[in-house]
Amino acid sequence: MKYTDYASRIRAFENLGEVAEYGQVLEGGQTYPLLRVTVPGERWLVITAGFHGEEPAGPLTLAEHLPEVVAYARRRGVGLRIYPCINPSGFEAGTRYNASGEKPNNDFLRYEVAPGEWRGELVGRKDFLRWALFDGGPKETRAVRSDLARFAPPAAALDIHQDNYQSSALTYAYTFGDNAAYRPMMQAAERYATVIRGQKVDEHNVTDADGFIEYHDGSVTDWYMRQGVPYTATLETSTRTPMDACHAVNLLWIRGFIDLAAR
Repeated sequence: MKYTDYASRIRAFENLGEVAEYGQVLEGGQTYPLLRVTVPGERWLVITAGFHGEEPAGPLTLAEHLPEVVAYARRRGVGLRIYPCINPSGFEAGTRYNASGEKPNNDFLRYEVAPGEWRGELVGRKDFLRWALFDGGPKETRAVRSDLARFAPPAAALDIHQDNYQSSALTYAYTFGDNAAYRPMMQAAERYATVIRGQKVDEHNVTDADGFIEYHDGSVTDWYMRQGVPYTATLETSTRTPMDACHAVNLLWIRGFIDLAAR
């Protein structure tokens, strides 16, 4: 899908809340507006999607189902700050990274694991000396982090991804905090995709018995956890999962996170 068409769909929701540009990125001579949808409320949920361009379900769920998401949030008194497509050139091309080959996602913070030794991910360890915001990284990450930092930490934060490496329809999540809060969402999601339990998903991570992984990887989810946000997760469906099932899983978690923010 052309990003201009996608952006037009998001802008058409101006009757639901404020649709604003928080920045622009230039790729291949084309300017891509970076959009944020804001719906006021008493307590806030931040939703991010589209860090990786070959993971279209998150941006499409928001483009196709935003009215019902907003209606549910308003009933619960929850405000929304939604960043529906963070990597527009990758989304348009269907590529993981942006058109410059940069890798938006894991560049919100860095960990000092020994004096002067900084890492982006805590692989196989949880101990570190300190963490700090990372000033480098792709322009998309810098832009969204700069905008997010303008606001107080929300009550909850959900980042929507897909796994392009699995060979079947499945779902799992990276989570921080009390997994009991997320367990009903994952159990409900199993109606639409297999929850991958106790299995390896990449070279570093294995899901637990509930389909959850705790991993400090410098992502927006990790950053919000370090700021004390009590409910923060990255949801994954596989790109082999039918789109309708992806939408159903995404909406389950979005509604669940609205409920958590309302607590």
